[in-house]
Amino acid sequence: MQDSESTLLTEGSIWKKIIAFAVPIFLGNLFQQLYNTADSLIVGNFVGSDALAAVSSSGNLIFLMVGFFSGIAMGAGVVIARYYGARSSDEVSRAVHTLVALGLASGVILTLAGVMITPQILRWMGTPDTVFPNSVLYFRIYFAGSLGFVMYNVFVGILQSVGDSRHPLIYLIISSVTNVILDLLFIAVLGMGVGAAALATTISQFVSAFLCLARLTRTKEEYRIEWKKIRFDRSMMRQIISNGLPAGVQNSIIALANVVVQSNINVFGMTAVAGCGAYSKIEGFGFLPITCFTLAMTTFIGQNLGAKEYGRVKKGARFGIFCSIITAELVGIFIYIFIPALVRAFDVNPEVILYGTTQARTVTLFYFLLAFSHCLAGIFRGAGKSMVPMVVMLVCWCVIRISYITIAVKFVPVIRTVFWAYPLTWSLSSIIFLIYYLKADWMHGFER
Repeated sequence: MQDSESTLLTEGSIWKKIIAFAVPIFLGNLFQQLYNTADSLIVGNFVGSDALAAVSSSGNLIFLMVGFFSGIAMGAGVVIARYYGARSSDEVSRAVHTLVALGLASGVILTLAGVMITPQILRWMGTPDTVFPNSVLYFRIYFAGSLGFVMYNVFVGILQSVGDSRHPLIYLIISSVTNVILDLLFIAVLGMGVGAAALATTISQFVSAFLCLARLTRTKEEYRIEWKKIRFDRSMMRQIISNGLPAGVQNSIIALANVVVQSNINVFGMTAVAGCGAYSKIEGFGFLPITCFTLAMTTFIGQNLGAKEYGRVKKGARFGIFCSIITAELVGIFIYIFIPALVRAFDVNPEVILYGTTQARTVTLFYFLLAFSHCLAGIFRGAGKSMVPMVVMLVCWCVIRISYITIAVKFVPVIRTVFWAYPLTWSLSSIIFLIYYLKADWMHGFER
């Protein structure tokens, strides 16, 4: 059993603690991305371009729906990390059980909403008629399993907030292998089609959720889940919402902006949707170092501010930012060079390859900006300043991005104009975050 001292980030070598915490998150996200990509690879090769486009068109819509609840769980993790760093056992337990209660309620709501409003939202996005039926099918089956996805994120959020990133990695590997096996069985062997890819993903999510739950109900630490204690604690709920709501809104508005981007891509036809969808799967790998350092920073900052270790906070923040932008840019350069071959793995259609390559070679060299923005957002969120990244990303990644696309495409109606929305808005958010990081007293006042 992993003891509490090994998961505390408030003691020991800063860089070793951050790396030891971030690497399992990286590997876990890698396996998650692999099994997400497996859907597209298997669908694209065994069913065809229309089916690949159907799976691809639902990606931003899925994140729009689940991003809000994932953000709430992320904010709750900040609360748990704060009390865990301060060694306040009773508060940790109350926060954990309130979060579980919230997750159960959210999973039910998301299931009903996702299944009911799927067709209308896909119509609003301008999903091509050739892929519309398959998109609806994939989306509805995926959201029928929302409870598994939401609770997995809740359980992983609890484990990571106390510094345990090793067990979620193990469970995610098992889930990923399960997903790939089921994909091959349902689609390649049984020929079940697009809906089977969503079914395989849903089953895999429940597997990982149950494994995390087993860990949390058996541990002897203060974050142990006990069924009789699951309830909404009013004061803890207030803290979770105040920290989590901005993160949830942030996720949703980013996804909303990306839905608008997807709508503009849909105008260019099925091959554009398939090509950009293939790139989005590849891009997911480029985001891995960004995601792992963002989560590591949120937990590290939260625990150390809870313990009032302000010197460690500054040093850890600098180290996390440096590692995040360097690794993200190296991955971006790799994708820039090898993108045609990477897209070809999803679909051999020359037009699909061309669209995917065009998008990649427009945005990948700017990954360092994306990493910088996300890492600083994680730092501010860990410091209890979750409103800052929400406002910055609302303005830059939603309002400005949508405005740019709406205006620019009218004057330069080519798909590359749409792609430029990303590096331009990443640049703007990075500048604002840097100013706030250097000028604002974002660390203090945390205890209040």
